[in-house]
Amino acid sequence: MEVQTLKYPAIRNYVAGQAVESASASTMDVFSPLNGQLISTLPLSNAAALDAAVQAAKAAFPAWSATPIKERVQIFYRYKTLLERDMKALADLVREENGKTYDEARAEVEKAIELTEFACSMPQLIQGEFLEVSKGVEARAERKPLGVVASIAPFNFPNMVPHWTIPNAIVLGNTMILKPSEQVPLSAVRIAELLKEAGLPDGVLNVVNGDKEIVEAICDHPDIQAVSFVGSTKIAKVVYIRATSNLKRCVALGGAKNHLMVLPDAHPDMTASNVAASMSGCAGQRCMAGSTMVGVGAVDGIVAKIVEEAKKIVAGQNLGSVISKEAKARIEQHISEAEAAGAKVLLDGRNAVVPGHEDGYYVGATVIDYVTPDMRIAQEEVFGPVLAIMRTNTLDEALAIENANPYGNAAAVFTSSGSSARYVMDHANAGMIGVNIGVPVPREPFSFGGWNDSKFGACDITGKSSIEFWTQLKKTTTKWNPESRVNWMS
Repeated sequence: MEVQTLKYPAIRNYVAGQAVESASASTMDVFSPLNGQLISTLPLSNAAALDAAVQAAKAAFPAWSATPIKERVQIFYRYKTLLERDMKALADLVREENGKTYDEARAEVEKAIELTEFACSMPQLIQGEFLEVSKGVEARAERKPLGVVASIAPFNFPNMVPHWTIPNAIVLGNTMILKPSEQVPLSAVRIAELLKEAGLPDGVLNVVNGDKEIVEAICDHPDIQAVSFVGSTKIAKVVYIRATSNLKRCVALGGAKNHLMVLPDAHPDMTASNVAASMSGCAGQRCMAGSTMVGVGAVDGIVAKIVEEAKKIVAGQNLGSVISKEAKARIEQHISEAEAAGAKVLLDGRNAVVPGHEDGYYVGATVIDYVTPDMRIAQEEVFGPVLAIMRTNTLDEALAIENANPYGNAAAVFTSSGSSARYVMDHANAGMIGVNIGVPVPREPFSFGGWNDSKFGACDITGKSSIEFWTQLKKTTTKWNPESRVNWMS
């Protein structure tokens, strides 16, 4: 029997600064969505493997949290230069395991660098507060780390999303367990190796691979103080409920159904390029994708331009693959169901084939017009390069559709009218709003996070808001004047 050679070494957990074998004998194959080829394997770790990582993190916490923050950030300054040094290799790794185009993969690493830069500004952001509250009596408030924390990352951004949590949480003095998606484990290993090269002490960051069992074990482990999660809404709810029932802090980001409202006075070319890019970027596998457009009034000319822009997006060239064979089948089923229900397919991406990568998981850019709010494609997150277009007569009708959906990640409006833009900003039921921008992702120091079924828990996962999530407030009151009793406070 022929033994297939793996392109990458078998993945192992990363604990206390070194790769270690998992306590579980069970493994899972890892395939590249670019061509369907087996590229590695990973351990499906059990609770014992997680506990070994938690104990390493727990042992590292006292010394790490006692290290002055000005010294902690020096490691991340060095780490930033390593990300820049290895930019191409890191982007190639993302492309291999996730299926992105190279430009998208590189942009993901560039965003990771920006997130690291923000973490390096933490000494200026958590200086604390001090006040003489009465004669001889001083009050002080300081941010302190929580202890061992965990980050559960999704498949769609193997490099960027771990950087939503790792730099901030660790710079603030915590030690961490990272659980990457079992579909994209390669980038997580390299992140840990580069941080060690930058000087991060052993045990401060540990990587544990696995599936549902490890997620449940993270939620249950008594020594983990906080959990962040990014994934589907269904699982985000489960993680949030389970983690908080074990008295942990939790912020769990779920899915989205983002609406792009296009008015007749929108700039045709800018709107078309933005809408097409929003629905197809990262093969539509991002929670900020503009998967639904709501045309308000006479927008046929803009729709025609969107179709022309979408035709320029070609699978295998400037459009990457989706994550799995199952995802491809699910996305194409959404298209077929919408067509059967009466929607009109203006551009059909079903059965896309890339020469030389016939076994890859590709769906072509797809535009579907005359979708109605009752159709499944208008209600569920498709997570593919598919734009569903609905039609309304008024902006209020468009906002009613947007506000009726259970999610609340993002909404955008395309218009030349400042008053229309302001109206959407005030009335859209979403945490991130775009005006003539199809992917309204805030950049640091502004935080990332939606509303409703797109996020469970307080605080956002990035930016200044993350400081409150990863720390707790210690208040100290001191008195040095025993001879003075001026008033009731002193």
